Amino acid sequence: MPDDPEAFRRLLLERGVLRSPTATLSPLTGGVSSEIYRADDGDRVFVVKRALAKLKVAADWFADTARNAHEQAYIAYVARFRPDAVPAIVAGGEADGFFAMEFLDGFDNWKTELLAGRTDPAVAARAGAILGDIHARSHNDTVAAERFDTLKNFRELRIDPYLVSTAEKNPDLKSAILADAAALADTAEALVHGDYSPKNLLVRPDRLVALDCEVAWFGDPAFDVAFLLNHLLLKGLYHAPTPVELRPLYDAVVAAYVSAHPIHGPAVLARTPRLLRWLLLARVDGKSPVEYLTSAKQDFVRRFVRTHTLDAPALPLFADRWFSALGQRPNPA
Repeated sequence: MPDDPEAFRRLLLERGVLRSPTATLSPLTGGVSSEIYRADDGDRVFVVKRALAKLKVAADWFADTARNAHEQAYIAYVARFRPDAVPAIVAGGEADGFFAMEFLDGFDNWKTELLAGRTDPAVAARAGAILGDIHARSHNDTVAAERFDTLKNFRELRIDPYLVSTAEKNPDLKSAILADAAALADTAEALVHGDYSPKNLLVRPDRLVALDCEVAWFGDPAFDVAFLLNHLLLKGLYHAPTPVELRPLYDAVVAAYVSAHPIHGPAVLARTPRLLRWLLLARVDGKSPVEYLTSAKQDFVRRFVRTHTLDAPALPLFADRWFSALGQRPNPA
């Protein structure tokens, strides 16, 4: 069990992360896998994050708290070439399972914006470009491959709760889901964020910052693309039958990604639909279902996956089928 905030505050004072004895910690919301606090320490304001052994979901879901160190390493790796895309590290505390990072003031949470119906293809393009840049720069990087040899962590936090759990609940699809899960685990190509979704992307006009990279793994970058596109599709379903313009965002992510990752990006995108279909299903039948879909809309996802995705259609056709099923016109392009 995690310590109470006061005990954690004392630990941070002992470690020198907090300097003032009157410093305060205020819990921040968001995420299921960590304790997150805003620290007000004299004239300094920053965020402290500590991984939990048991995640805050209804199902029993446990994971190694060493992922906190992987998150710090991911931020340090990306900061070498895209410091704008990650929070600056204020202090580390790997032995105690925490680290401190900059407090990002004046940003909007992209998930909140999308749920409110505020869509901006420029934000989607920036998200796709940053992801493509990270995958391109880390492609076949032996240093990254060694540091992020974290398949055990990725299996605990992604493959098992999203894919294996979903396979158990859908026996008619089980063999296909498990085959793609095995292929995912066997691919080691680039640095994967593992939770690249709108809830972890903070935006303002001049910057987009990716958070919560504790699932970092040197593996199949198609997972990141599928993870992000999946959320854009689900936001379209959330708003249905209101035709909120999510398709232009989906297309903007794909175009910007391949522009930033032109050599190997097309092959990544070709693999993405196989994972995208199961991630759709996982967000209603896995261990971490999205909270904003009604039971009727959850059933829509189950029917759609079975009737429109078993042939793993290419990404443009995948979106055509999805938005058509929502009663919206396919992209004329």
